[in-house]
Order: sequence, then C-alpha cells, then structure tokens
Amino acid sequence: MKIVFHKRYYNSSYERDPAAAPGRLEGIVEILSNNSEFEFIEPKPATTEDILRAHTERHYSYIKRNPLLFELASLAAGGAILAAEEAYNGNPTFAVIRPPGHHASADSCWGFCYFNNISVSLLKLFSEGKIKSAFILDFDLHTGDGNINILTFRDDDFQVNILNPEASGRTNYIKEVQNYLEELDNIDIFVASAGFDQGIEDWGHLLHPEDYRELGNLMKIYSERLCQGRRYALLEGGYNHEVLPKNVNSFCQGFK
Repeated sequence: MKIVFHKRYYNSSYERDPAAAPGRLEGIVEILSNNSEFEFIEPKPATTEDILRAHTERHYSYIKRNPLLFELASLAAGGAILAAEEAYNGNPTFAVIRPPGHHASADSCWGFCYFNNISVSLLKLFSEGKIKSAFILDFDLHTGDGNINILTFRDDDFQVNILNPEASGRTNYIKEVQNYLEELDNIDIFVASAGFDQGIEDWGHLLHPEDYRELGNLMKIYSERLCQGRRYALLEGGYNHEVLPKNVNSFCQGFK
C-alpha cells in the first residue's frame, strides 16, 4: 500500500484553524512509517489545468492571493492526484495531505478547505479517459458539500455516487455503508473522504478505531468486487491529535 506525503504539509502557518494546527500530522506519519507494508511516495503540486477542472478561474485567483496557502493547497491537490493515479494502477493508497478539500466548491470554500482534492483527482482521471464513474465514501463528521456540488451536478457523462452516512449509532453506521455498497454497480474507482472527526474521542463521539478498520475493509472488499480493487483515500478532518494517528492506522489496516 502507498502513502502519499510531503514534508511541506507539516507547515501550519498557512491558516489558523483546527486542520492547520501544529502537530496534527506528525503522529499519523510516525505510526504509518513504522509499518513496512506502507511505502511513502512524494507528490508534486497540481497544475493550473488540473485545478481549473474543478474550480473557476475566480476561485483559483482568490486562493492564489495568499502564496503559502496556494502552495500548500496546490500540493494537497497534487497529492490527491498521485493517490488517484496509484489507485488506478492497482495500488491502494492513503494520502496524508493538508489542507483538506471536501468543503471546497467550484467558486467558494469554507470549513478549512480551499481546493477540492477529490474532485481535482477524479476529474483528471476522467479527462484522461481512464474512468467514467466513481464512488465516494465521505465518513467525515461534516457532509462534504463541495464534493456534492462539483461532482453530482455535471453536464458531462461522469457518474459519481456519494455516500455521507447519517446513522447515529456505530452498528447502524457500518450497516448503512455496507447496505449502500451492496447496491453499487458499474463503478470504476473507489475513494474515501477520510475524515476522522466522527471518532469516539473527537468531535462526533461515535466511531471507534475498530469501526474505522471496518470501513477500510468494506472499501477493500467492494472495490475488489467492482473495479479490480482500485481505491484511495484522502485525509479530511480529525482534530484530536492524541487519537487521530490510531484511527488513521486502523482505517489503513482494513483498507490495505
């Protein structure tokens, strides 16, 4: 399994918000680095062309006014692209990227997000004729409105299914995901908006580490069933630095 990461993601000076908090990524990188099954790979920034597939020129120019924010947001989008390319080539991949992206719409952003990393990555694969459909599991505490706005209201023939589970109990949450996956068909790639703020010791107070492992395992099982195992996941939320590494690692253990 591949892990996308760049040391520039450690830079927390681009904004003052929980996603940009110092020390948020270090524990994740440390725990994943201790697993010999995980190979770290380094991304390059997304190009202007890549980003403009998902965003307006006005939004692109707005983010570009802040040089550091633009650098890191472009690098996060580039990390998503690398993860998508690895997944398409048959390598399950988790991207430890920052800033997150699922609240960024074509012409606006909020919620600690600036460029929509999932949309940039999927639309690049689609533009190259590699995929015609995708499934997104967004298990972040907060619904990824940017994913929905960019990827489900389209004039082209790109088909994207998005699940934001709504069940309030652990067991029902996992069951909701599995039931949805059972109904899927004709999917070319799986991707997770992997937010860990739904954790029992995070803002959502719901999911345990073993639940994240099960979510990863479900993504593995059904991607292998439907699209030769093509799957990747991008870090979104998760703000308790003490438990975030364990939750990410648990997901990756099921996902690999």
